[in-house]
Amino acid sequence: MLQVGESLQHNEILLTGGNGFLGKVLLGTLLDRYPEFKRLHVLVRPRGDLSAADRFYAETLRSPALAPIVEKIAEKRGIDFLREKIAVWPGDVGRPGLGLESAALGQLSGRVRLIINCAGLVEFFPPVDESFRSNVDGVEHVVSVAKQLSAKLLHISTCFVCGETEGFIEESGETLGFYPHRKGPDDSSFHPAEELRYCRERIRQIYDSAGSAGDAEPGSTASRSRELMQRLVALGRQRAKHWGWVNTYTYTKSLGEQLIAAERDLDFAIVRPAIVESALRFPFPGWIEGGRTAAPLVLMALGGMKDWPIRPDIPLEVVPVDLVAAAILIVAALLLEGRAERLYQLGTADTNPCDLGPLVKLLDAQSRRLGPKRQNGTWALSLIDPPRRARLLSAEQARACRARLRRRIKRAEAVLSGLKKLLEATGLPGKRALAGWSTALRTLSLRANFREQTLEQYLPFILHNRYVFECENIRQAYDLVSEQDRKLLPWDPEGIDWVDYWVNHQVKGIQKWIQPEAAREWAFSI
Repeated sequence: MLQVGESLQHNEILLTGGNGFLGKVLLGTLLDRYPEFKRLHVLVRPRGDLSAADRFYAETLRSPALAPIVEKIAEKRGIDFLREKIAVWPGDVGRPGLGLESAALGQLSGRVRLIINCAGLVEFFPPVDESFRSNVDGVEHVVSVAKQLSAKLLHISTCFVCGETEGFIEESGETLGFYPHRKGPDDSSFHPAEELRYCRERIRQIYDSAGSAGDAEPGSTASRSRELMQRLVALGRQRAKHWGWVNTYTYTKSLGEQLIAAERDLDFAIVRPAIVESALRFPFPGWIEGGRTAAPLVLMALGGMKDWPIRPDIPLEVVPVDLVAAAILIVAALLLEGRAERLYQLGTADTNPCDLGPLVKLLDAQSRRLGPKRQNGTWALSLIDPPRRARLLSAEQARACRARLRRRIKRAEAVLSGLKKLLEATGLPGKRALAGWSTALRTLSLRANFREQTLEQYLPFILHNRYVFECENIRQAYDLVSEQDRKLLPWDPEGIDWVDYWVNHQVKGIQKWIQPEAAREWAFSI
């Protein structure tokens, strides 16, 4: 049997993306379950006036996910233990050499045996150059450093690189040359190197044509014109759609995978989680941050959304973040010992599906129990958008419902405008009440627009495609490790009680950790 703890005690690891949602839980799992690990090197990008080390200790280690673990370690082993075990390096995956100085690379050479790459931009439709910087250029740089250090690579991707498809997604498919519209094993239409060259050239052309508005370097966060940003977003959307990926994120993540698969002299494994959501157990039930995956859907449901364009038999492929972190450490140990498979998918639907139909009804019941409040204009809004139970509709039916709602809002706005003019002309009271109703109508209109735009991004996952990901490799991996390691690093999606998980983990976690931060951005959905 493989002893994970022994493997971690004898090998130094470099972690990228340690300040992200998954990265924090992975770091916490390592500290809590295997504190005798040899040494962890963490790549952190300096930000503003904060150095890499200051940012790591002030933001990452003090996050709600890690602070209790850090305090426990400090009490038991002393405050210097973490500084002895963890080395913080200033760097950036978007830069050659990960932004590390040559002297730093020299210090790491011969020491780091494994790089775990958790870095990436998890956004569906960003400007394509930003997505390239994290998900493509970043992979190129990680691969280059791994080869320079003679280290193995564990790369975190996503199950949804499969793109537009239907049914059971096996782990045995080819990675290099894959595209979702592929017509069969003999179809060699997609050449990743050519696609990279073409897209990078188009990005450069967009910047060149922008003139002074495009002075910033591609992929930078410097100020860019709105038109330039829109063109870059459109390019990513077009390239993804052309080949069959559902968004820019999955398109660039697949390109990153294919860069790794093309390397002949690199020992690697790719871990593909499905939708990574709130913790089942660790660091505590319901921990979540970021809110870029299923959180918008949950917030819309809790905000009273009633018309859902979904297929009720589609399982929402959600996997708790702590199960993903545990699986990554198992795969890391197997990779270090030369016993890993090339690909591990991490989902739940192959053993314990959570279908959308019952889920929407559950969230609708939670919404009615929590009782979303309407203040000024309550009775008027009830006439325009009456409270009722959630309905499961086709995309066409949902669009028709949204169109009717927009027409009702416009008619109500016209009536209010006429009443306002009448009150102004006659001097009658009632302006304050009209102002409250007018504000309520604007909120309703903006909320409807927000929901429509958000749903369009999620339709591939809740209506157009039915995904079920094979996860046999991770189950076989658990058969290779000791009983003690299986207790420390549980992978047990078949035992999840989905009703309990959604009510007491996901919903409560989103309400506590996501909703306050998202209040301004998602004000129209909650």
